[in-house]
Amino acid sequence: MSLTAPDIRFSVAPMMDWTDRHDRYFMRLMSKRARLYTEMVTADAVRFGDRDKLLAFNKEEHPLALQLGGSDPLALAEAAKIGEDYGYDEINLNVGCPSDRVQSGQFGACLMQEPALVADGVAAMAAAVKLPVTVKSRIGVDDQEPREALFALVEKCKSVGISHFIVHARKAWLEGLSPKENRDIPPLDYGLVYQLKQAHPDLLISINGGIESLDACAAHLSKTDGVMLGRAPYKNPYLLAAVDAQLFGDRDTPPSREEVVMQLIPYAEKLVANGTPLHALTRHVMGLFQGLPGGRLWRRHLSENAPRRGDDPQILREALALVEEQTAKKAAMMESG
Repeated sequence: MSLTAPDIRFSVAPMMDWTDRHDRYFMRLMSKRARLYTEMVTADAVRFGDRDKLLAFNKEEHPLALQLGGSDPLALAEAAKIGEDYGYDEINLNVGCPSDRVQSGQFGACLMQEPALVADGVAAMAAAVKLPVTVKSRIGVDDQEPREALFALVEKCKSVGISHFIVHARKAWLEGLSPKENRDIPPLDYGLVYQLKQAHPDLLISINGGIESLDACAAHLSKTDGVMLGRAPYKNPYLLAAVDAQLFGDRDTPPSREEVVMQLIPYAEKLVANGTPLHALTRHVMGLFQGLPGGRLWRRHLSENAPRRGDDPQILREALALVEEQTAKKAAMMESG
């Protein structure tokens, strides 16, 4: 099985503590085409932990990739096979996370310094599964020369059959910067990712890092095969509602924000019936009315009520009513003024 360019045209980045199954269900309501990624899960957690808790997902989330962390080829291969058996569409190796946790385990961004080990890992994973195996990396770490580091990693992995690379177009600094700072402070070098695509036209190259709008996505897509966004669609999730039309040319009318909320309510009812607190979902939907009348009321009602009334999905309906009331007030003021 291989990916084609339309499959990877737009994706939402794996983000720890953010892109869990509830967030992914919410995002899928707005875009059928976006490729979604799990939070990073370590290979050993998959092998020895609570697999259903770590890997279970809603069938609506497809197309969905499992991102693994680790450096032991045998462990990665075993975890990849488990992921395949769970029904994922892609297995991705994290070669970009700079957190203390991955540094202590010598994986994530640390692997930028060991391209041969990465190649061994993805080769073992690819041999274990029939799914596409992909790599998400930085352009280098610490004092590495980015072009040398990135091209060495890609060429090693290409030599063992890997054909899709997602490149966060920044270095990662393993010392001196926090994970949060590593998302903003190292300068972006989109041009290097374009050069990678030019040097390897046979590969699928997705670009990631600092991309805020679909217009910017379209510009990047003229020079790469795919664009991955992270924080932008998390903070302003309704951005996803325009993806299918603007980037894929689909003609289906996306749901309105109000329709998204109404589709979330049955999902919320299932969650609380199974003992999951409502806040597990509502924490992801705070930005749905970003920049609109009633957006603050929406956020406030959810943040104040979901934690203490965690078994009441009607909180979503109440918050929506506040938005609709505020919208109607503003429309009336404009008509009278």
